[in-house]
Amino acid sequence: MLSLNEVWFVLVAVLFIGFFFLEGFDFGVGMSTQLLAKSDTERRVLINSIGPFWDANEVWLLTAGGAMFAAFPNWYATLFSGFYIPLVFLLLALIGRGVAFEFRGKVGNARWKKVWDGAIFTGSVLPPFLLGVVFACLIQGLPINEAMEMHAGFFDIVNAYTVVGGLTMTLLCLLHGLMFTTLRTTSDLQERARSMARKLLLPVAGLFAAFGVMTYFMTDVFERRGGLIAVLLGLALLAFLLGGYFMSQKRDGWAFGMTGAVIALTVTSVFAGLFPRVMISSISQSFDLTIYNAASGPYSLKVMTIVAVTLLPFVLGYQIWSYFVFHKRVHEKEHLEY
Repeated sequence: MLSLNEVWFVLVAVLFIGFFFLEGFDFGVGMSTQLLAKSDTERRVLINSIGPFWDANEVWLLTAGGAMFAAFPNWYATLFSGFYIPLVFLLLALIGRGVAFEFRGKVGNARWKKVWDGAIFTGSVLPPFLLGVVFACLIQGLPINEAMEMHAGFFDIVNAYTVVGGLTMTLLCLLHGLMFTTLRTTSDLQERARSMARKLLLPVAGLFAAFGVMTYFMTDVFERRGGLIAVLLGLALLAFLLGGYFMSQKRDGWAFGMTGAVIALTVTSVFAGLFPRVMISSISQSFDLTIYNAASGPYSLKVMTIVAVTLLPFVLGYQIWSYFVFHKRVHEKEHLEY
């Protein structure tokens, strides 16, 4: 039977997996407003396709952060203080993107819209890249001392391995967003989204393979969880190949599910490689943060578990209901508010 420490580690992992799956397509659609759309009308169609969902999807990240704060306060403190600058840029990007969604259509001026379009694109590229870098850092290891304090230099965070991790996550989100676009749009925009997704397959496969090889040689996750990681990455590869097949057959729903599965399995492999650690010290294994030395007390974990079990079904039910209500495609001839 799982201990409460293990239960909350799994819950944090599930929250991040849900965030990357759901907000991942939002990021991809945001990038597509500059990479795919050819006119202001098409940009408005793309923005409206995620209009009912993007803010609820971001809640998964906030909830994951809140769960870390409550269940693993030492993990939260070390992570957020050590990555203070990248996370500030992440926050500013998300704020700018959210404001842009609301302000873009308030003035019918081309320059005004161009400024906010830039904020949407930047706010869609930076978060998956920065989060990809952070998660790559977690499994590569960081200079954490015996006091659980992280003193990382620039190249501890920004190096070949973490940059490849960030780029991989960014392109995966773009691919996922393009497939969401095929589900929510029609006619020429839908066809171009499908075509761009197929063209992205090879670059994404190359980056994904490079990240996997670098993970094998530059981290200890295969050494500690080699069998499980191999299974997860094998399933991710299978999902990727099936996604390409479904794209070629124009079975967009299945293709979207497969791109989401690749993202979910990739994030799962990160948490599987970490367990039971939550942050790896490059100074000494004895300084690693684990689900035990970084956790709250047993009573706090027990109370939080009761609250989570009580409230989680309502939150999930609301989000499922919103996707059901707004499941119809967005057409260019409809009234577009953004």
